[in-house]
Amino acid sequence: MILTLINIVAPVLVIVLLGYYFARRQASAPKMEFINYINVHVFCPALIFSALLMHPVKPANAWALIVAGTLVIVLPGLMLLFMRPKGIDGRAFLVSGMFRNTGNVGIPLMLLAYGREQLGDIILLFVLSNSLHFSLGLFVLSGKGNRWLWLRNPNVWMAVLGISLAPYQEHIPAFATTSIEMLGQITIPLMLFSLGVRLAHDKIEQVGMALRVNLLYLLVGALSLPIILWLLPLSADAQRLIVLSAMLPPAVLNFLLSEHYKVSPQTVASIVLLGNVLSVATVPIVIWFTLSYIG
Repeated sequence: MILTLINIVAPVLVIVLLGYYFARRQASAPKMEFINYINVHVFCPALIFSALLMHPVKPANAWALIVAGTLVIVLPGLMLLFMRPKGIDGRAFLVSGMFRNTGNVGIPLMLLAYGREQLGDIILLFVLSNSLHFSLGLFVLSGKGNRWLWLRNPNVWMAVLGISLAPYQEHIPAFATTSIEMLGQITIPLMLFSLGVRLAHDKIEQVGMALRVNLLYLLVGALSLPIILWLLPLSADAQRLIVLSAMLPPAVLNFLLSEHYKVSPQTVASIVLLGNVLSVATVPIVIWFTLSYIG
């Protein structure tokens, strides 16, 4: 089992550490804005489309996974309403606890831990989280009417297109599917490398508070899981995905959005960074648990 965990976690850590190493060698923080923009608007939509095209997901049959993916975000948020510590804006605290790193960390770990045959469900959970982040998350952070911004998210529309065209994939020219698949394959390594770059030049401040907040996030994630697993008829494979989703670190996107809306960005940055560092210890334990006791 130890060798299995190393084979799952090590590739993710190696790519993150490469990003960290090469970023630290630079005199100033590398400019990653264009690379991250292209990853979000080109490579990631390509991954979503090709994954859902090649691994068809029927929403009518995946309703339990969709509900579970929603509850794993909403239930921790409801619990966190009553747990906010002093020294952090309530909106930033709430959103950072609801939305986990399903992209940079979640996708590669789930693929390595549970197999490529789960890619359709993994992508479905990512798109669901991403859509809620850009609707419910922005609504909470901004306090304004941004609830429909998710309609401008290319990941959502490529998911719809991938699911819709899956029954007709044999009619799509091979060069088109191969090109899109190649673009999508860039996504995950680039996400991990970018995470390493960010870790290299951002500082963790208020370590004690950031640690308490991350422990709270792990607690509410763990408390929400028995409710979700009891309520919904999930397969063993789906249960593993949901358990790991609940215990992932906070999404890097939380910092970018809090910075945009000027909602405690430095505090959120510390929480996100420390959470991702802590995941080096917590995530292998969660994966070990899912592989040993679910199934």
